[in-house]
This record gives sequence, C-alpha cells and structure tokens, in this order.
Amino acid sequence: MKKAISFIFALVVLIATVPRVEASTSRDEVVNIAKEQLGAPYQFGGTTPKGFDCSGFIKYVFDKVGIELPRTASEQYNTGIKVDKEDLQPGDLVFFENTYKAGISHSGIYIGDQEFISATTSKGVTTASLDSSYWGPKFAGGKRVIDDHQLPPGQFYDVSKEHPAYKAISELSKTGMITGFEGSYFKPELHVTRGQAAAILNRYLKLTASSKTSFKDVSSGMTFAKDIAAIKEAGIITGFDDGTFRPNDKLTRAQMAVIMDRAFKISSLPFSSKVDVKYKDVSTKHWAYTSIIALKRVDSTNVFNSFYFRAADYATRADYAAAAYVAIQAAKK
Repeated sequence: MKKAISFIFALVVLIATVPRVEASTSRDEVVNIAKEQLGAPYQFGGTTPKGFDCSGFIKYVFDKVGIELPRTASEQYNTGIKVDKEDLQPGDLVFFENTYKAGISHSGIYIGDQEFISATTSKGVTTASLDSSYWGPKFAGGKRVIDDHQLPPGQFYDVSKEHPAYKAISELSKTGMITGFEGSYFKPELHVTRGQAAAILNRYLKLTASSKTSFKDVSSGMTFAKDIAAIKEAGIITGFDDGTFRPNDKLTRAQMAVIMDRAFKISSLPFSSKVDVKYKDVSTKHWAYTSIIALKRVDSTNVFNSFYFRAADYATRADYAAAAYVAIQAAKK
C-alpha cells in the first residue's frame, strides 16, 4: 500500500513539475527542430543525432526549447494534458500502443495535417500519417506540454501571417463574425456546415425572419434556427426539393460562392475586362459559374487565385472567411 501511495505521489509530482512554456514560438520551434533531424538513424537508447530511439528523439527536441521530459515513451505518456486526436496541434506529443510490445511502445511529435514525426526502427527519423493502416489502429492518445495562452483578438496559433486567409480571418474574428476555439485556435481546415454558414453570415447581415418556421428539419429550438430562417427569407441560402435544409451537411465551395453572390451581389459589380477569371475546372455551363467567377474577381486574398476552383470540394473555415471578407469589401466599394 505504501509503495502504491509513493508511486502515485511521484507521478503527480512528475506531471506537475514538467515545465510548460508559451506556445507563441515554441510550437514552430519544436516542429522545425524535429524536421532538422529527418533521416537521422535509429539507435536503441539513442538520444543524439548520431542515433535516436523514439523517446530519445522527443527528449532531444524538447530539451532544445527548454522543456524537460522523461526518458521513456511510457513515462512521457504520463506528462502534460490529454488532447483528443481531432484537437491535436503542431508540437503536441502522440503515442502508440502494441507496436513491438504491449502498452505504450512508440511516441512522436505531431506536425500538422494528420502527420507526425518520430524515430522508427525501419527508417530512422521520418514522418507518417496518423491515419495510415499501420499507425491508425495503434494510436493511443495525444498529450500537450506547451502552454497555449490566449492571444490578442484576431490572432491564432494555427493561422500564421503567411496564410493566404490571414487578413480575412483576423479581421472577421475581431468583429465576432467568425469565432475561434479555446486556446486561440481557429482550425482553418475544419469544414463549414450549412447551419454554420447561415449563422456566420447573419452575424454580419443581422437579418430577422417574420416567422420561425423555415424547414421541416430545422425546429425553432435548434442551434442557428433563427439565422437559418432569416437567411432563407432573404433568399440567400435555400433548401432542397424535399423541404429540408440539412443544417449539418457540409457546405461545398460552389454553394459558398453562390451564397456570397446572393448576399452581396458581387456578380453585379463592375470589373475590368482585362482580369483573367477563368478556372480550368469550371465550365460556363456550371450551375454556379457566374458566382464562382465573381468570387475570383473580387478576391484580394489569393485564396481563390489558382487554376482550379474545386467547386465540389467542401468549404473550409479559411475558405469561408476569405469568401465573406472579399465579398464584404467589394460590396463596400
């Protein structure tokens, strides 16, 4: 019993004493330092660029930014704060179980886009997907050892100033039109639902509906119900032939363009005929052609400045913020 109590006490002390530093620069530093070691060989018990094992690699990287971590993967798993897979941010630790032995047996550093970097026995320091056929089933959890202090309005840890939608996201978030998540994260690659699209847009338009009844699958007490009813009444977002709105369905990029056109009349604005507004994957017969081309014409972010529009792809939060921002700016001129 005394041994058990002593172990628990030691574990609590270990978790409490792992230094956690501000995330403003540490996340980028961690990822950059880790990537510098790509190709370094594997060595059991190794903790230097001459040879790493998985936990030795992690300890080496975090030592460089002043974060002291335990030596083994199982000990590292008992540090920091638990993070769900969908909430992982670059610099978080990821752990795997039942690889070469039972229990926690491998660890790595999340680098974004569902990828992590780690020291493997077969390839040395390399990157891999969390969703791969090998690693996916073995994922055991994530841990955060870097503090995420609240950033000033308009700033997010996962949206750098180099991001093409940075200005749009920053400006719209300052007004409250589109908000972020806990810990100053925006999650720019998260898809936007039809219900969210209506709510975000109506935070700017501030429309009200004469009736709460809108669609048979949108009850009056549902989240965003008032926004959906108001946006429908204004003719900005319509429903489907079966009388549904499908608020939880993801919004396509084509639908996004049409919504912005209906809300801000961007296809009616005058533009120079010299501007090349063609997309290789959008024909003149496409149902949303006029709105898609109008969105490219007003784009000041470069989010839509490419050869392909990908009309059927789902719109991300970054896409939607950029589309709303450029449409609003164009309508003001």
